[in-house]
Amino acid sequence: MTYGQSILLGVVQGLGEFLPISSSAHLVITPWFFKFSDPGLTFDVALHFGTLLAIFSYFWRDWLGISAGFLRAFFGQRKGALREVSVEHSEAKKLSDADYRRLFLYLVAATIPGAVIGFFLDELAETALRHPLLIAVNMSLLGLILLYADSRMRDGKVLKKITWRDALIVGFSQALALVPGVSRSGITITAGLFCGFSRSTAAFFSFLLAMPITLGACVFKMKHLFENGAGGVEWTGIAVSAVVGFLSIKYLLKYVQTHNYRIFVYYRFGFTILVGLVYFLR
Repeated sequence: MTYGQSILLGVVQGLGEFLPISSSAHLVITPWFFKFSDPGLTFDVALHFGTLLAIFSYFWRDWLGISAGFLRAFFGQRKGALREVSVEHSEAKKLSDADYRRLFLYLVAATIPGAVIGFFLDELAETALRHPLLIAVNMSLLGLILLYADSRMRDGKVLKKITWRDALIVGFSQALALVPGVSRSGITITAGLFCGFSRSTAAFFSFLLAMPITLGACVFKMKHLFENGAGGVEWTGIAVSAVVGFLSIKYLLKYVQTHNYRIFVYYRFGFTILVGLVYFLR
């Protein structure tokens, strides 16, 4: 693999992991489209480690606040000072320690279904579901579902109003992200919209949920990176995916404060058409 290919895939991962357009689909299709070899599992782990750095860099204050509030709610100062969940989040509300405790437990509960199902079906998804046409179809199917969910968004539910039912629905939906073309952020944002979340709350909850599942996946697969070693190409991919991922989070959260998700739906439809044309004309 060349440094140019590493940079390209780093950009693809950084964008696709957080925008609802599927990083797994793009990591399969990009080498196929440009006719270079699949970079392999070691490089894939490196790219996901880069996006983990992006999540941690952007949300560490939020997770620190949520964790501290959770601990305070159990061990005292139940009526402690109120804090903002995120200064970047337009609908951020001041949460009490009890609210932090609920949010922490909701994130834990939402992580479990995807982690368990991913543990058992990850290998199947990485081998049997990577055909370009299947990925293209999945891109459009999720696009249609996202379009419907976005068009019926009514309640604009904020973080304080999330329930156990909402958390479990979003958590189970996350397991579908194993299928290339579905998208972890895409399916969890879509599920959040179906639960009545506002557009920005759906994205914010999806990104908070990304940290534990991505951390778990990196820990589970990190042995491949250690066994094969990380050279300059891998570190380039890590750096690029981290920077692009950070910017993707930042600007998507700002974008959905005043816009809907249809631009990503249209992109998915265009992706499907392009892959289909290349497949049948090549």
